[in-house]
Amino acid sequence: MFSELGLHERLLKALVELNFTEPTPVQVAAIPAALEGRDLRVIARTGSGKTAAFVLPLLNRFIAGAKPRVAIRSLILLPTRELARQTLAEVERFSQFTFIKSGIITGGEDFKEQGALLRKDPDILIATPGRLIEHLNAGHLKLDQVEVLILDEADRMLDMGFAEDMERLVQECSARQQTLLFSATTGGNALREMVNTVLQDPLHLMVNQVAELNESTRQQIITADDVPHKERLVHWLLTNEPFRKAIVFTNTRIQADRLYGRLIAQDVNAYVLHGDKDQKDRKRALERFSQGTSRVLVATDVAARGLDIDGLDLVINFDMPRSGDEYLHRIGRTGRAGEAGLAISLICHNDWNLMSSVERYLKQTFERRVIKELKGVYQGPKNVKASGKAAGTKKKKSASKKVAAKVVKKTPKRRPNAGPSLVSSDGHAPLRKKVISPE
Repeated sequence: MFSELGLHERLLKALVELNFTEPTPVQVAAIPAALEGRDLRVIARTGSGKTAAFVLPLLNRFIAGAKPRVAIRSLILLPTRELARQTLAEVERFSQFTFIKSGIITGGEDFKEQGALLRKDPDILIATPGRLIEHLNAGHLKLDQVEVLILDEADRMLDMGFAEDMERLVQECSARQQTLLFSATTGGNALREMVNTVLQDPLHLMVNQVAELNESTRQQIITADDVPHKERLVHWLLTNEPFRKAIVFTNTRIQADRLYGRLIAQDVNAYVLHGDKDQKDRKRALERFSQGTSRVLVATDVAARGLDIDGLDLVINFDMPRSGDEYLHRIGRTGRAGEAGLAISLICHNDWNLMSSVERYLKQTFERRVIKELKGVYQGPKNVKASGKAAGTKKKKSASKKVAAKVVKKTPKRRPNAGPSLVSSDGHAPLRKKVISPE
């Protein structure tokens, strides 16, 4: 029960109002430690309740130590606008019976209006790194009184190229008393370096091992011959597979737009979401998808983090993601909070090795599936290594190549500027005598 975690009565009242009854494992593990003021490094699956695990202790801290609002007291950094907006909504829901104020700063919004918001000194500022750096450079922002810094999906921010921005913002929060870092994956070397630099004597909490992530999601692969074949498979799945809402992930914006156009031409009610879309289009796509006006969203990985959409039970990887962590974030959009989900990856010959790498990373074997109506020629590599990757075949040299490869005896080259080998007494080269063979 939340009442056993030591939270303030105003927060417990909000939880009752929101029908939150039992805390999730990540909340049970993280909230008490965060209330004690410890720095935390928490790894837990997507959809496990990570946001509440850092928002509730943060709000509890500010209720207990109420101060006049003269400066930003907490900064929450996140990788995408969508995740920032959802986090703001969670903060506002949990703080509804308090006087704690929050604000949001992301790209795509009016810069002057954001400057006015910063002058009001919200207790909690939720932001993406790029736009926040712009306000810092413009002199609109002071973070020297931040008490708690929260980095949500820090690995994703590093992947997106925000390393320098994050480093600067962390330095600006020089007086912070607590730092919390949450993620759905273990990340790489860059994240480990950040953990060592930013956190002070942290408590490491791994709520889920990689192999345990997304256990409620069924994972399948379907082989395909080429991109047009994949497009036909997507249309078949969206027409025949039972689902409430579906996301189709591509690796590039160009492919997302192309697939979106194909689906619209086939009367599939879909929207597209990627980094080239302006803020209004992104908001409209997410709102209509969330409300169920459109059941299909075609997206790049900009949507793979932070989207919490009710009823999303189908994820299709049109392109295989480039890493196991990205795969986890994609399929983490479905199978949330214990609900069943289905993740289908379409695999051409150039996707196979990526797919086998993800299988090894997750320590799982995906279910192979064949759609009879659209069965292709490619059914996987003929030869497979012990690692699961395709084994290459060495081509034998043809007879003509063998002949060309033989060593040909070369005549010795004359040294440049070398004189004649025989010289007459007058210094001139002698005339060669023509030798006539006897008849």
